[in-house]
Amino acid sequence: MTQTGAKETWRFPKDFWLANFMELCERAAYYGFFIVLTLFMTDIVGFTDIETGVIVGLFYGGLYLLPPFVGSYVDKIGFKKGMIIAFSLLTIGYFFLGVFIAKGTVIFFLIVTMVGASFVKPLITGTVAKTTTEANRARGYSLFYWIVNVGAFTGKTFVPFIRQGIGLQYVNFFSSAMAFIALLFAIFFYVEPERAKIEKTVNDLLRAFIGILKKPRLWILTLIITGFWLIQGQLYATMPKYVIRLLGEEARPEWLANINPAVVVIFVVLITQLMKKKKAVNSMLVGMLLMPFSALAMAFSQELESFTGNSILILGLDFYPLTIMMIIGIAIQGLAECFISPRFLEYFSLQAPKGEEGLYLGFSHLNSFLSAIIGFSLSGVLLDKYCPDPKTLPAGLTEIQRASYYADAHLIWYYFVVIGLVSAVSLLIFKFVTDRIDKKKTDD
Repeated sequence: MTQTGAKETWRFPKDFWLANFMELCERAAYYGFFIVLTLFMTDIVGFTDIETGVIVGLFYGGLYLLPPFVGSYVDKIGFKKGMIIAFSLLTIGYFFLGVFIAKGTVIFFLIVTMVGASFVKPLITGTVAKTTTEANRARGYSLFYWIVNVGAFTGKTFVPFIRQGIGLQYVNFFSSAMAFIALLFAIFFYVEPERAKIEKTVNDLLRAFIGILKKPRLWILTLIITGFWLIQGQLYATMPKYVIRLLGEEARPEWLANINPAVVVIFVVLITQLMKKKKAVNSMLVGMLLMPFSALAMAFSQELESFTGNSILILGLDFYPLTIMMIIGIAIQGLAECFISPRFLEYFSLQAPKGEEGLYLGFSHLNSFLSAIIGFSLSGVLLDKYCPDPKTLPAGLTEIQRASYYADAHLIWYYFVVIGLVSAVSLLIFKFVTDRIDKKKTDD
């Protein structure tokens, strides 16, 4: 029972289910595209690892920077028009990324795709908010969260068959088709929900951003948590190339990346419940302490191989040591996310002035923006140094000579071990200092 006396229910209006179906399509399109984007940029378009890191970092960062501003525009034009614009841009962007592979053209259609994707989050979450009531909102958002992960899981599961079957560039057509299905539903079935008068302007957003900068706790914590997302982002920045270059084209890093959402879906509710009576910073600290072990596990494949050889038999199936350690490392990341992500949003909202929680939360992903630009750029440099693009190697190498270029590839992950340790220690210091300040205020 809620405060209004209404019973919780799993019954929702048609537009709730339509919005979530479109979100499923969009997430399948996006994650299917994004898991192989760095491979596409180097193997098909011809960018170097370093160039790819910078370009994809800016693309990924833009996805987290633009939504607050796009959201204020959507409030003016309406949700239905926003949906049509979003999925039109995504359909066009993905499609022409599969058609044109000239460098300048690819960058242009990446920008088109980035703008289209930045519309989706405020539109879908806004629709969920407007098509649920106080009685069923919690269940509505839990369904939304599950559908997001189902879409992400589906896209990354299906994509290897396209990449290995007909070619990497055809993944873009899969993503375009999924976005086009969502566009058709937006045009013919989606009905504009009732909405309140415009509440947010660009000036309001800028004022909230300045307010965040005036709150040291918020921007310091944002910088610290950037370390977590910087490591987690390597699932897309480093891992696909690392796995394929070391194991061969038959490897399926897309399936390895699916371990993260699977772990989150299974454990996030349980962990949140276990930690609900603990301070948000304490929960985040547990997650940050796990992250160095995630990167360390990924670095340990060579040590494991020295004991087991290049094959490990588990339940009658052969696994590479590298695959085993990637599974362990990615699973640890998923657990860390369960401790960090929900509680960071909670902490962020509690620091906002009363009545401005929504405006402040619009900038709660600044850590993802920073981690994208730094993490992908760093990934490009590290891949170039320790796990180079095979096309850049001298011609006529023997297998032994070729292997020598990848002998230190595992060292990449030690850089992220250091980043994880620095972030964890920084959060520990943050907790100590803020606890002292809060205790002093209480005593006074």
